[in-house]
Amino acid sequence: MRAALVLVAMLGAGATMAGSARETFNNIDGGTIDLSAYAGKPVLVVNTASQCGFTPQYVGLQALYDTYRDRGLVVLAVPSDDFNQELSDAKAVKEFCAVNFGLTLPMTDITHVKGAEAHPFYARVKSETGFQPAWNFNKVLLDGSGQVVGTWGSSVTPQSAKITDAVEALLK
Repeated sequence: MRAALVLVAMLGAGATMAGSARETFNNIDGGTIDLSAYAGKPVLVVNTASQCGFTPQYVGLQALYDTYRDRGLVVLAVPSDDFNQELSDAKAVKEFCAVNFGLTLPMTDITHVKGAEAHPFYARVKSETGFQPAWNFNKVLLDGSGQVVGTWGSSVTPQSAKITDAVEALLK
């Protein structure tokens, strides 16, 4: 699935995001993750779930992160129970991901990604473009200025040529 999506540009140090408050997620480790902190870097945002048939994609997400993080790629996992396949609390999710997949990539707390309670990032993207995750492990690739350059459904694996080619193009 591909859509021409636009996330308000994150212009760098001191810039605020036009049209909305700064977009922050609650971090699974406490504190927050502010998307503006990733200005200048491509970011792959993936809504995840621990009890989904696509959960083994965590292996590919971590491998993608390991391969490209030194060149600037951020892979942000956004655990969500919107499809009734996530564990009951953030501590359980964090432990599950660490024990089963050795995840070191950034993760948010359990977050709504669709519907009336959708996180502001997802609500604004849906409002502006019509896109919202249709299932777990939907992927949204942002370029360094916050423009959405690609979206993929669950069946597209993190290390597929579709994703790695798009990441490589952004890291040149």
